[in-house]
Amino acid sequence: MIRRGKDYISYRIMLMTIILCVCTSVLLIVLGIIAIDTKKYGFVFLIFSIVYVLIGYASYRWIYIPYKENMKVYRLFIDGYTLSGIFEQRMFLSPEQEQVINRFKEEMNINALINTSKKQAEYLALQNQINPHFLYNTLEGIRGEALHAGLFNVAKMTEALATFFRYTISNLEHLVTLEDELNNIENYYIIQQYRFEDRLNLRILSDPGDEKKMLKYKLPKLTLQPIVENAIYHGIERKIGKGNILIKLESTKSRLIITVSDDGLGMEPDKVNELNRRLNSFSLDYIQSKENKGGIALINVNRRIKLLFGEEYGISIYSTLNAGTDVEITLPIITK
Repeated sequence: MIRRGKDYISYRIMLMTIILCVCTSVLLIVLGIIAIDTKKYGFVFLIFSIVYVLIGYASYRWIYIPYKENMKVYRLFIDGYTLSGIFEQRMFLSPEQEQVINRFKEEMNINALINTSKKQAEYLALQNQINPHFLYNTLEGIRGEALHAGLFNVAKMTEALATFFRYTISNLEHLVTLEDELNNIENYYIIQQYRFEDRLNLRILSDPGDEKKMLKYKLPKLTLQPIVENAIYHGIERKIGKGNILIKLESTKSRLIITVSDDGLGMEPDKVNELNRRLNSFSLDYIQSKENKGGIALINVNRRIKLLFGEEYGISIYSTLNAGTDVEITLPIITK
């Protein structure tokens, strides 16, 4: 039901119009009454001029500014820069518009539940097809045979692969510790070393005084691995010679900042600007485009961070062509 008693911009416009019409009518009546006495015209005009100035100022503060705020939110929404803002408007143009926004919010919540259910169904189907215990036992068997045959490198790679799968498939928590994420990166790096050998080098850098505390901070599972993978395949793989990846950990009073840097091919300024624009947008067209596969992992991680913690957190990219790329991840400090 539409709540008619609520203050809407349309009601304000109607009220100001009525006040203006009443004042105009009163002015005409008064002018008619005192028409025979011209000396009173100046005083009457002064009074009504003041009234009309006050009405104009009230219209500006009461109608124009709220209207402009609404239009600004809608423009940002159309351009894909805000989603939650459209649900946080202080005032609506009309009761019907409020109903539309509320219905839109309900539909989004329903769609979110449907998508979550779909993801859970997909995960359960995958889990049923690849039984984790069977996978781990098989890899452990391969590792044992490799050790027995003296193939220690194969055994090490198999162990890393088993640990990587165990972390990816079995851990269902949304938030994990930074230490868990870094351990997963170490296993991923061991696997990649068998392909790139000494061409790939990984370092993790942090302030020794804060490292123990930072390792307990929480973040979404599989935040770092897609970004490191992106750095390898789009920065290091096509580079001639050795490639280096540096994961730098920093923290402030309220934020955890992780920077994944590579000295690979880098990107042109236009591509960096476009990718950062997409990271700050809720538009799905970039993800759906087959021509932009290199940025999908970054956008997916960024979208998860923003949905969990808010639009002030997420990913920013800095890159120089033929020099490398820095991917900066900003997260809130969460310890529980």
